[in-house]
Amino acid sequence: MTTPLAAKIAREYGTPCAVIDMDKVERNIARIQKACDDAGVANRPHIKTHKNPTLAKMQVAAGAKGITCQKLGEAEIMANAGIDNILISYNLLGEEKMARLGALQAKAHMTVAADNSTVVADLPKAAAASGRPLSVVVECDTGRKRAGVETPAEAVALAREIAASKGLQFAGFMLYPTETGWAEAQKFYDEAMAGVRAHGLEATIVSTGGTPNLVNLGKLKGGTEHRFGTYIYNDRMQVAAGSASWDDCALHIYSTVVSRAAPERGILDAGSKTLTTDTGGLDGHGLILEHPEARITRFAEEHGFLDLSRSNTRPNVGDVVRIVPNHVCVVVNMMDEVVMVRGEEIIGTLPVAARGKLR
Repeated sequence: MTTPLAAKIAREYGTPCAVIDMDKVERNIARIQKACDDAGVANRPHIKTHKNPTLAKMQVAAGAKGITCQKLGEAEIMANAGIDNILISYNLLGEEKMARLGALQAKAHMTVAADNSTVVADLPKAAAASGRPLSVVVECDTGRKRAGVETPAEAVALAREIAASKGLQFAGFMLYPTETGWAEAQKFYDEAMAGVRAHGLEATIVSTGGTPNLVNLGKLKGGTEHRFGTYIYNDRMQVAAGSASWDDCALHIYSTVVSRAAPERGILDAGSKTLTTDTGGLDGHGLILEHPEARITRFAEEHGFLDLSRSNTRPNVGDVVRIVPNHVCVVVNMMDEVVMVRGEEIIGTLPVAARGKLR
């Protein structure tokens, strides 16, 4: 069954279509900001989820100290919109990026992350181009095995390199603990902090991250800020992690059932180019609100394959359904814009302004 709002969206914008409930967006922003305030930790939201300066400004207006970007291109979009305090949580390398970083640093307060000497050796070029010191945090691996130095001794050594580099300021540490690894993260941080203090350095930024780490917010003694990202929209992964409820999921993909070739199967017009193949370790590729027992089992580029064998109700050809994605961040990056609604009313669209800014 197609709701009146779904019918209107399909008529005015077509499907598949990304739709955000602005009441839920505002509630999510307020909920996480309050959690940070209550924990005594600054909020530095990651814009990788929404990629839009208007929403970033809403987060800052609610109390966030600044924002996090993963890539330089995202930071350029945000700084050009007037956002001033930006952390780039990613190693930056090369002449082209140093020139762009220098231009950004000249107009906004930038902090960048580094986990190796090659990156640190490049960064003074950006500082020189901007004409002012550049803040650098050492990225530390505390169990996720992604980027980051692996030992406190390496963290101390890199901090000293940063402090000794012309135009650079050692600003602190950036961590992304696993959901169950905060005791190990504390031990790593304590050793690294003692090490830098022994050399006359101080960490003014100690940044932790992850929406699934909501339950751990404030647990790192000495932590100064947390980088939440997905919370503004939430998704099926966040519900599974316990950091959100279904009612906190502010973005839905509206999709039309275009085929019911057999009783127990169907086809959506949302395939891998809309919902992506990132399962997040979950069964299927999204929750269909109107038919929660149905499974989106696999994709072609523009086909979402439905298994309706366990579904008590089954959609008809032409029905428009609402899907909660597994991983909303990668879904948003597939969209040029999102449609905004309040209640049953369409109130406009927002461009995904930093979409595709992969460098």
